[in-house]
Amino acid sequence: MPTTEPTPEHNEGFSEPGSSAVTWSAVVEVLDRSEVFWLSTVRADGRPHVTPIPAVWRDERLHFCTGDQEQKTRNLSRDPRCILTTGTSALRGGIDVVVEGSAVRITDRSELTELAALWKVELDWDFVVGDDTFGDADGRTALVFALEPTKVLAFGKGPYTQTRFRFDA
Repeated sequence: MPTTEPTPEHNEGFSEPGSSAVTWSAVVEVLDRSEVFWLSTVRADGRPHVTPIPAVWRDERLHFCTGDQEQKTRNLSRDPRCILTTGTSALRGGIDVVVEGSAVRITDRSELTELAALWKVELDWDFVVGDDTFGDADGRTALVFALEPTKVLAFGKGPYTQTRFRFDA
C-alpha cells in the first residue's frame, strides 16, 4: 500500500488555462463519500466488461465484493488489472476519479470482519463473515477484493482540469 501522498501531475494540455491540479485530499474525499463505482475488467476474448458496483475506501485501497460465479470474478481471476471509476454526472461541477491497479482477493478473517462492519456503516449492507468470504442472509457467497492504486486520474469540472497521481514504490 502507498504510505505517502502520491505525486500530482497537472496536465495543462487537458486543462483550462489558469487551472491547477486537483488536490489528493479532494480525491480522497470523493473516494470516501462515493457509494457506487464502475468496475472495468477484461474478458478472456479481450472484450471489456463494465458494471456498477458498491465500493468502500479504506487503508488507501478501494474494496469491493462480487459473487464467485460472476463475470467480473472470472475476469479478475485471469487478469487482476482493473479500473474503478466514480464521480458525478454533472458537467460543470465536481470531480470524476479513475483508479487503476490490480485487485487482490482479501481472505484474512479479521480483515473481512472489519470490512463487513464498514459495509454496514457506509452502505447499510449486512454480511456474515465466512472463512474467506462474505455471505448474506440468502446463503449467497461473495469474494472480497482490494484495489491498490497504481495510478489515479482526477478530472475537475469547474474549472476543467486533469491531474494524474503517481504512486512511487
